[in-house]
Amino acid sequence: MDDLSIVLVGAAGQGIQTVEQFMVNLFKMTGYNVYATKEYMSRVRGGMNSTELRIGSGKKRVRAYVDRIDLLIPLHKNAIEHVQHRLSKSTIILTDPDLINQREYPDYQCIAVPFTKIKKEIGSKFMNVFAVGVLSGIFRIPEKSALQFIKQRFETKGELILNKNINSFNRGHKKGETLKDIIPEMEKEPNVINEILLDGNQSVGLGAIAGGCNFISAYPMSPSTGTLVFLAQHSRKFDIVVDQAEDEIAAINKAIGAWYTGARGIASTSGGGFSLMSEGLSLTGMIESPLVIHLAQRPGPATGLPTRTAQGDLNLALNAGHGEFHRIIFAPGSIEQAFFLTQHAFNLADALQIPVFILTDQYLVDSYYNVPPEDMNIIGIRHAFIETDSEYKRYVYTKNGISPRGVPGFGEGFVRIDSDEHDEWGHITEDLRGVREKMIDKRIYKKGLTISQIEPPIPLEPFGSEEFDTLVICWGSSYLIVKEALEELNDSQIAGVHFSQVFPVPKNTKSVLHEAKNLLLIEGNATGQFLKLLKLYTDIDIKKNRVYLKSNGEPFSVEEVISFIRSKIKGGK
Repeated sequence: MDDLSIVLVGAAGQGIQTVEQFMVNLFKMTGYNVYATKEYMSRVRGGMNSTELRIGSGKKRVRAYVDRIDLLIPLHKNAIEHVQHRLSKSTIILTDPDLINQREYPDYQCIAVPFTKIKKEIGSKFMNVFAVGVLSGIFRIPEKSALQFIKQRFETKGELILNKNINSFNRGHKKGETLKDIIPEMEKEPNVINEILLDGNQSVGLGAIAGGCNFISAYPMSPSTGTLVFLAQHSRKFDIVVDQAEDEIAAINKAIGAWYTGARGIASTSGGGFSLMSEGLSLTGMIESPLVIHLAQRPGPATGLPTRTAQGDLNLALNAGHGEFHRIIFAPGSIEQAFFLTQHAFNLADALQIPVFILTDQYLVDSYYNVPPEDMNIIGIRHAFIETDSEYKRYVYTKNGISPRGVPGFGEGFVRIDSDEHDEWGHITEDLRGVREKMIDKRIYKKGLTISQIEPPIPLEPFGSEEFDTLVICWGSSYLIVKEALEELNDSQIAGVHFSQVFPVPKNTKSVLHEAKNLLLIEGNATGQFLKLLKLYTDIDIKKNRVYLKSNGEPFSVEEVISFIRSKIKGGK
């Protein structure tokens, strides 16, 4: 066995996320590759939440969501019903006799584990740590190593709480050891122990730090809040000013103000919050201010499904703000890409004096896996502002459309900006046929030509088979899911291509896509937003029956991508 899918299901408040946090670290510390993602309802108590933990043997990396459940741990009487569509005859279920009648599920392998009994004996707070013990015993995680981790986690809670957690773990571990034969032992890899365990929000935050970010302003909004929290946690070490703004309008304007003073600012939000930011975004277009925006998507409209995932805000990022001005939109497909592209976002925003988006979603920012440190490439900070002289003109006409950017106090010049149309000095003007036309030529046409010549940080290249007839197109967070699906299919006629830069569309898009006889496209929205973008900017028209759209709030799974591809290829395997 190379990999295993474990799913825990319970109500909000039962500590499902605590088990996840413990186990991903314990699995990695033992030498297993690990991946985790979660789905949860928008409520503090009740409902059904689940976490998927995938463990890979030392030589198999696991980095994508699967429907398959090999081991299910239901901690609530309604838990099995919540995930029943994902179960198979090979699924092993650790059932609590006081919660679930095994005779109601004759098609599955049910093994009794007394979670409720433990809850009654030592308290409901400690049932999740008992579950950690059970899993640790099943997967042969050394008791000493696990206890050390538990002590670190609970030592600040006082001796009583610490001892109860240790007792809960010990009892679970003993039970788990009696069940270890239900799961074949997998090969471990010692090097995994030294790898980095990150989720998407942390990766964006680390990329911001590596990109020189020293200011963040945001109003907390799931699923982007993790980026704000991460930068706040590390703000003193990296000299980052953290501002929890009163609303998103204030947040974006403060970030713009930070760039004006020479800082590197980011505004982090989700779709509903970004809707309030659109006027500020337009301001960047007129004053030619750099700006980095982290937009973590979730299903709308309005509040929609606030804790679920979607790729439904591409049109919002593409068209937000009144008037015409340029922007770049990155859509990372992995933890590594989120780190790499966020750095580029700061450098490009600085150099081109435009807003640059990091477009993520709930699935990406709430998922994590282990990464070799050497895969987290640091590109370096490249500042683009100048020291001004006494004759400095903020908006001087240039051949490439980019006026030298000064910052107040660095040089002799006066750095004047204005949200009205302005001349080279920054003075308001209504000279329509003279100054206005020249400024449009500079801001739109000349700068647009400069932007169009820039190569994407991650080249647009097919992955998988080198000689293919069918090409599967994806963007953003579906990348690793499609990649694993193609690996499973192992068909020399099929390859994939991932757009980590969705706008501007890479220059070689048409040539890459024209290599294939058949094009398939996968995206997480109801209307095919990237499909339409491709048609608009490349005139490539993919038939609707060759497109798989998903908008119910769930991530794509490897299995459903495989099923879609098989249904569309000739004589599908």
